[in-house]
Amino acid sequence: MPTTPTYAFSRDAGNNRLILLLLSIGFAAVVAAVVAVVVVQKQAERDAYWVEHTLDVEAALNRFVRHAERTETARRGIIIAPTETNFVAIAEKAIADASRELAGLETLVRDNPSQVRSVEGLRLAFDGYARQARTTEAEAKLGILKVGSLDSDATVSAIRHIRTYADEMLRREDALLRQRNQAQDRTRSLLSAMLALCGALIVGVATAAILIIRRNIREIDANRRELHVLNQELESLVDERTAELQRANAEIQRFAYIVSHDLRSPLVNVMGFTSELDAARKVIGEHVLKDGDDVPQTVRLAVEEDLPESIGFIRSSTQKMDRLINAILRLSREGRRTLAPTRVSLADVVQSIVDSLQHRIDETGTRVELGELAVIETDRLAIEQILSNLIENALKYLHPGRPGEIRIASKVAHGRVNITVRDNGRGISPRDHERIFDLFRRSGMQDQPGEGIGLAHVRALAYRLGGLVEVSSEEGQGSTFTVSLPLKFQSGVADA
Repeated sequence: MPTTPTYAFSRDAGNNRLILLLLSIGFAAVVAAVVAVVVVQKQAERDAYWVEHTLDVEAALNRFVRHAERTETARRGIIIAPTETNFVAIAEKAIADASRELAGLETLVRDNPSQVRSVEGLRLAFDGYARQARTTEAEAKLGILKVGSLDSDATVSAIRHIRTYADEMLRREDALLRQRNQAQDRTRSLLSAMLALCGALIVGVATAAILIIRRNIREIDANRRELHVLNQELESLVDERTAELQRANAEIQRFAYIVSHDLRSPLVNVMGFTSELDAARKVIGEHVLKDGDDVPQTVRLAVEEDLPESIGFIRSSTQKMDRLINAILRLSREGRRTLAPTRVSLADVVQSIVDSLQHRIDETGTRVELGELAVIETDRLAIEQILSNLIENALKYLHPGRPGEIRIASKVAHGRVNITVRDNGRGISPRDHERIFDLFRRSGMQDQPGEGIGLAHVRALAYRLGGLVEVSSEEGQGSTFTVSLPLKFQSGVADA
């Protein structure tokens, strides 16, 4: 029979593992890339902060220098026009603004020791300059201001010194700015590269996964087509085997019928001649025993005991054989009967069986409970025989120590119905669970009438209906027989 190649399954498993591996690698790469992007982004933010910080320092220095030069401009105005008071106000405001900018610079350059020292020197220089500028203001008010050359004025030298300090600090900040701009550019380039790498990884993994998935889809389609072909071949093979089984079953049934029928002829002769022998024994007995005491004891025993006993054994054996042959004929006729599927209410069937057994139920004090019972499409006579056998067995093998309880119910699942007949009777030993379904085989104490064909008949009928019958039981704990049948009878399958 054709079978699906095992390498296809291993290949699919290998492809699935490869897809999972690629997805895992891709996920790990994406996570790593995202982490790297976050780290680089944080570094870019730090670089941007320091660039901005340098620009803030330079802006503060420029503002300070501008305020210092404004102070110098106002001082020169005082020298040129001592009586003009606006220059004094301008100078004082410029000195205050310059001092505020210096305080801000001290805060901004705390991270840079060299600039801290420069700010300290700048403050000393500006404080000296501010004192000289205020001296000029005071002299102007007193009218004792001496005007000399501005180029040789000590105050001018002080402001030039301040400019030198400021220019040196600006050069340092410009150098820092270039470094930090370069670092920022490198970080941006790295960030762009990381983003590009992350995108390339995602695209690469996605492309590989798509290619593998497309290949898997093609292989699945090919396997599906192959499976369809195999299923068609399997269906053909099943049909052929089913036809062979049907023919073999028909041959077995015909053989059983012929054998059983042929066995009845000699059995009828044996039963007839047994009756003849019994009649002849009576005649011989009357003739032999009429002489009374003259008859030997051995002859008397043979006529009165041995012959009747032997004839009785022959008669009981032939009767038992007759019952067995009738049972085989009945099974054979049932096997040849054409099944006629129809809509059957299991509740109606079970109720009809219970009604027919009501006398026995009342006599034994048994409680029969009917659960939910489905409606199925099957052969009515066959299902009646199955359930009748199971319910009669439950009544026959009650436990003598407790009142009988029998529950019949059904449950539908996955297109099949499971019919259960549960009792609290004697139970069946686990070693006999299969044995009881064999023809002429029984389990436990043989104190009830029967030939051992009921459960064999039940299983044969269940097979014909496309079903199975199973038992779950322990000695002394009752039994549960479960008949599983299709909800809709299919003659092509069931008859096999």
